[in-house]
Amino acid sequence: MKKYNRTKIACYLGFITQAITANFVPLLFLSFHRDYGISLERLAMISAVFFITQLIVDLLCVKLADKLGYRRSIIIAEVAAGAGLILLSFLPDILPDRYAGILICTIIYAIGSGLIEVLCSPIIEACPFENKAGMMSLLHSFYCWGSVAVVLISTVFFNLAGIGRWRIMAVLWALVPLCNVINFAVCPILPINEEGSEGMKLTALLKNKLFWLFVVLMICAGACEIAMAQWASTFVESALGVAKSIGDLAGPCLFAVFMGISRIFYSKYGEKWDLTLFMLISGVLCLISYLLAALSDLSILGLAGCVLCGFSVGIMWPGSISISSKKLEGAGTALFAFLALAGDCGGAAGPALVGAVSQRCADDLRMGILAGAVFPVILIICSFILLKYKTRSEGKA
Repeated sequence: MKKYNRTKIACYLGFITQAITANFVPLLFLSFHRDYGISLERLAMISAVFFITQLIVDLLCVKLADKLGYRRSIIIAEVAAGAGLILLSFLPDILPDRYAGILICTIIYAIGSGLIEVLCSPIIEACPFENKAGMMSLLHSFYCWGSVAVVLISTVFFNLAGIGRWRIMAVLWALVPLCNVINFAVCPILPINEEGSEGMKLTALLKNKLFWLFVVLMICAGACEIAMAQWASTFVESALGVAKSIGDLAGPCLFAVFMGISRIFYSKYGEKWDLTLFMLISGVLCLISYLLAALSDLSILGLAGCVLCGFSVGIMWPGSISISSKKLEGAGTALFAFLALAGDCGGAAGPALVGAVSQRCADDLRMGILAGAVFPVILIICSFILLKYKTRSEGKA
């Protein structure tokens, strides 16, 4: 098993790379607004372009990754992520339209992030580890720790060196994916389907009712996570009475830390739990956290709801992947690509629903969060159906 340690390290760094691409540039939005004169509305489009690019990559990966091969595809992913960050340090300054330069860089590193999202999970799943569900949970925890590291290290750097030197930080972060190319070039990577096995046809996968249940589960997992994470800073700001800048840092960090703790917890003790039951319990905790944040008059309870939500959503994304890969054995890359696509769709739908309802209710964020509680409700229903399906299957066996 020791020979797969490098594969694990490469995939861990892959998820840290994804955290870098998702979290670094948003820290620079005010600097772009001040130095480049880019409006806040156009800056918001940068995040939208990032996620739209990831969605397109998720869709293309259904066929592309199998044709190119996992090793070549994941190396392309790391190179794209590193190249996008390095280009960010100078391309906007040399182009006539600086905003266009930022968008070009965003698309390039988002291509890398999208590929990493689809490929690292099946690479780990294919390795002959005993506790695969726990290993998958541990893998996804590195996105949480990467997010916290990006925010904290970048903030410390900006305070010491000055925000004007953000280009240096962009190049330093680019070293993570570029150095990780070496790991992916030499580490053992096994095919997701056994040699000689054709695997499940795409048409058979799309006709499978369980597959669509997992798609709904992933949409809800993405929505539950991102909808609350987006508003985490607001709860910290109001609960602790701190400045907005501190809330913007502490809120997402607190959410990510507790999400990471949840994933570490399951990776260590998960073998003692039924994963589907754990998902169901997590869904109930998530619903409680949403109701606590939405209905409590005490801001400190709203903060508690936010922290509890971070813990409760931790297992949802990796858990959905682990269960589906067992139930739909042989589905291959297409399954992981569609699940990533569903998760990203949920990540877009969740915050959109919360924002739209809040706006309709005179900017009452709590009403938006209350509307967002529909996602953990659906997730609970899906988990319950899966639990009943598993009980029925075991009974027949």
